[in-house]
Amino acid sequence: QLQLVESGGGLVQPGGSLRLSCTVSGFAANSYTIGWFRQAPGKEREGVSSMSSNGDTEYLDSVKGRFAISRDNAKMTVYLQMNSLKPEDTAVYYCAKGRFSNRNLTPLAPHEYDYWGQGTQVTVSS
Repeated sequence: QLQLVESGGGLVQPGGSLRLSCTVSGFAANSYTIGWFRQAPGKEREGVSSMSSNGDTEYLDSVKGRFAISRDNAKMTVYLQMNSLKPEDTAVYYCAKGRFSNRNLTPLAPHEYDYWGQGTQVTVSS
C-alpha cells in the first residue's frame, strides 16, 4: 500500500527552526520525485521544494536560503529543514509523490503529484 506520512510540525517562534519528515512506504523514495507543499487558510496550495530521483532540488523563491530538502534512502524518508522561520511560513505542510518514476524532474506544481500525505501543521508565532 502506497503511503506518505508527515511529521515534525509544531509551534515555533519567528527565527526558529523545524525539521519536517516524510516517511514513505509502498515505493522507493529515491525512485520518484518527492515534493513538499504548504497551504495556508484561504490560500491555494503551493509547492515549497522538491527533490528528483537523482537528487536535483528546487525551491520556492521565498524559501531559498532558508529551507533545505534532503533524503535518507535507507530510512525511506525525505526531510525539509526549515530555518529562519517567518510568520508567513505558517501553513499545513504536505509531502507528495511525483507522477513519474526515474525522471530528473523537480516540479512545484501540485498537479504533477499523485499521492499525498495527511499534512502537518506549522505555526510560526511569538
